[in-house]
Amino acid sequence: MNRSIGSRHVVIAGAGPGGLAAAMLLARSGVKVTVVEKHDRVGGRTSTYEQDGFKFDIGPTFFLYPKVLREIFAAAGYDFDAEVPMKRLDPQYRLVFGAGGELLATPDVARMEEAIRAISPGDAEQFKHFLTHNRTKLEKFLPFLQSPFESWSDLLKPEMMKLLPLLKPWLSLDGDLQTHFKDERIRLGFSFQSKYLGMSPFRCPSLFSILSFLEYEHGVFHPVGGCGAVTAAMARVCEDLGVEFLLDEPVEEVLVEHGKAVGVRTAKRRLQADAVVMNADFADAMRKLVPTKHRRKWTDSNIASKKFSCSTFMLYLGVEGRYDEVSHHTIYLAKDYRQNLKDIEDVHRLSADPSFYVQNASVTDGTLAPDGCSTLYVLLPVTHESANVNWRSEAPRFRELALKQIEKIGITDVAKRIRTERMLTPPGWREEFGLHKGATFSMAHSLGQMLHLRPHNRFEDIANMYLVGGGTHPGSGLPVIFESARISSRLLLEDLGVEPHWSAAPERTVEGDMMQVAG
Repeated sequence: MNRSIGSRHVVIAGAGPGGLAAAMLLARSGVKVTVVEKHDRVGGRTSTYEQDGFKFDIGPTFFLYPKVLREIFAAAGYDFDAEVPMKRLDPQYRLVFGAGGELLATPDVARMEEAIRAISPGDAEQFKHFLTHNRTKLEKFLPFLQSPFESWSDLLKPEMMKLLPLLKPWLSLDGDLQTHFKDERIRLGFSFQSKYLGMSPFRCPSLFSILSFLEYEHGVFHPVGGCGAVTAAMARVCEDLGVEFLLDEPVEEVLVEHGKAVGVRTAKRRLQADAVVMNADFADAMRKLVPTKHRRKWTDSNIASKKFSCSTFMLYLGVEGRYDEVSHHTIYLAKDYRQNLKDIEDVHRLSADPSFYVQNASVTDGTLAPDGCSTLYVLLPVTHESANVNWRSEAPRFRELALKQIEKIGITDVAKRIRTERMLTPPGWREEFGLHKGATFSMAHSLGQMLHLRPHNRFEDIANMYLVGGGTHPGSGLPVIFESARISSRLLLEDLGVEPHWSAAPERTVEGDMMQVAG
């Protein structure tokens, strides 16, 4: 039987998407929840900020695989589709290859085959095989993405071992795609999504071919008002469920007694709790908020030894006029894409011909800019903080390069049309959002840093402390961050002896999941 509200108290450090999802599930199960957030708004990087009448997503700009969050909303007693109006995009994005050619990615199989055929005729017929293969891969692996991994024994379970021929962990993502597509441009079109994890497709494990599959099978969506509309709706539900928010109040320390988390300390107060949920960048939060004497495994030196993802150079531009001929999402893949990735991951320098991504959301959503104007979100993957790049001196030059690069996708004369602007560099990500090395996707998702080798959902070093977000299992990206919240919330309630007010495990099938939304 569930305890009454208030008999158990959980403090969540951070109001990012993972923290909000955990708050919804815990509050629904009768737990008193207090969320402590250093910013004056919820959402973390998944929030929308307004500047001079223009609205911008700070981090994520699209929504994938809404099934997980729909289930979390339903568990809390709410209808996700009613709370967050979304538009499904078709085409999902436009790919421009520096090596030549373009591809309008569409979930319509026949049209996608034609688009592939225009670039590489021999690869077109492989598209259906790619979808079939990855449909099976996701369905078979999904139960493991929905379960905690706490030791080698979880990895060595017989049912996991049976998946090895399907998962092919000995192959990179590009290596796996070579079994489907011959043209490297086509392979890049199905593997650039590894950048969602901050990794190269030539190093990223083959498992992550499921990322592009998710886009084609389940859709790419734009939440009306931006992705911040999602976390704003989550906060509304939390407040309806009695969650308390303490905004503009950074956590300064996790309180630990006899090896157990017993609350947090801020500049204003000490909050006692039966458990603490950490929804902050793992590497940064551990070093700053948890005294070293309480960390046996995840010491500062151990954290420093880990590999971290790339960062991003950002321009948020509010411009006069519109670019209606430019797609909602456009990705430019550098002519020498391998060298661009080497510059980012190995040499740690800025490329002369960097790849980039532009969101031109005003072609879909008229709520983001004043009449006759539009917003442009410009992202260039770059190295995380390194002594090789002095951003204080490089930022102005790289800004000019970015504005020149986007001319390649039809965004011309933009400099003279800018009405408002914001720039964010790797040091900015670290300073404003507490990201270690400015690594926007946390720890890299290499084989040595996945599953039980990532920081555990039930934190190993401190009892009654739980992790949610991209730094724990299953990893980065909104759908899996929401899954981390579900895993950690289930473990927390189990440890407190509280029965969840939702099913013990989510439905583990991907069939029949195609989302239909008004648009």
